[in-house]
Order: sequence, then structure tokens, then C-alpha cells
Amino acid sequence: MPPQPGIAERAIDTAADVSRTITDVTTALRSAVERLSDAIAAARRPGQPLSTISAITREAPLASLFVAFLFGVAVARRR
Repeated sequence: MPPQPGIAERAIDTAADVSRTITDVTTALRSAVERLSDAIAAARRPGQPLSTISAITREAPLASLFVAFLFGVAVARRR
């Protein structure tokens, strides 16, 4: 029967596993943030939806706030 690993070896193995997991999660999160940033940048180009919404909001902030409030009420009532 081979000898069982000691508590120190198990702790080192666990720490290595946790480190790999954190690295994997960090890499995935960084990739997701890059994709989201690219999508937002594309949507802010002139003529795109975020550009249009930004322009409308700058021109009529109170009307935009009122429309957003009504949209929120409509969504809340559907649930």
C-alpha cells in the first residue's frame, strides 16, 4: 500500500487547485469584459442605438427620464 500524502502535501495541492481556478475565472472574466467593451464601443458609433439614445437624452433629459419611468412601470406590471 503506497503511503498517504501528508497534511502539508494536501494543503499545497488544494492551494494549487484554487490558484488554477482563480486564474481560469479571471481569464474568462477578462474576456467577457473585452467583448462587452467592444459591443458598447460599436453601439456608440454615430447612427447606432446608443449614439441615438445619448443624443436624445442630451436634448431632452426630463422627457427621457419620463419615458424611462413609464417603461419601468410597464415592465414591472407585466411581472
